Amino acid sequence: MLTKDVETMAGAAQGKADICEHYPVKFFIRAIMAGFFIVVATILSNVSAAVLYSTYPQFGKLLGAFLFSIAIVLIVFIGGELFTGNNMTMAMGAYAGTCTWKQVLKVWLVSYIGNFVGAFFLSFLFVKSGASHQILVDYYNSFLAAKLSAPPMQLFLRGVLCNFCVCLAVLTGTRMKSESGKLIVMFCVIMAFVVSGFEHCVANMGTFSIAYLLFGSINPVLLAKSMICVTLGNIVGGALLLAAPLKLMSAEK
Repeated sequence: MLTKDVETMAGAAQGKADICEHYPVKFFIRAIMAGFFIVVATILSNVSAAVLYSTYPQFGKLLGAFLFSIAIVLIVFIGGELFTGNNMTMAMGAYAGTCTWKQVLKVWLVSYIGNFVGAFFLSFLFVKSGASHQILVDYYNSFLAAKLSAPPMQLFLRGVLCNFCVCLAVLTGTRMKSESGKLIVMFCVIMAFVVSGFEHCVANMGTFSIAYLLFGSINPVLLAKSMICVTLGNIVGGALLLAAPLKLMSAEK
């Protein structure tokens, strides 16, 4: 990682902070769009895995993980403000001095809220469309309880590892020159976190929104515990586990 790469990322952080400050509606819409893209990938991944769940569950898991990677591809190629990606970018800006921690927290908060609005709205449209209802009900029943009831430390660590992978994919998308190279690496890195069972707070916004709309309720205490632990883990994974070492190891050549 070269110093110029850190400077580029720090400049991007400054740009995000400026847009969030001076054009908040535009920034919020970008965050909503990122939520849309995550839910598109969540629907594709879950429905594909659900189709194969009863006959080839292992293959279904691999296929679902592979297809979820389209989320980061859409965000990198089309644009959008993803909370988890901004964990790395904005932290790098703070480390490099191009933005303040107050600006970092504001970008994170607006991104998080916008991602939720986008995720819930598209989940609402999907469930109300009636598409794939029964197959998803059966599939969600197979994992939802375990996902919600996992111990807090496990959820936190899964969040840390997840966003380490996600931010690697985002970093790859910004650094590689070849479009095909970007696609290959992003698909592989995102597939790694999904197959491993790591936790992504924005993807969970989509998953839990769909589950809530399908079943009519979710235990609010377990939901809050899961979202808080995973969100904190995602922040640590992007801002500390990846961004901090990248800044420390950067060199002139």
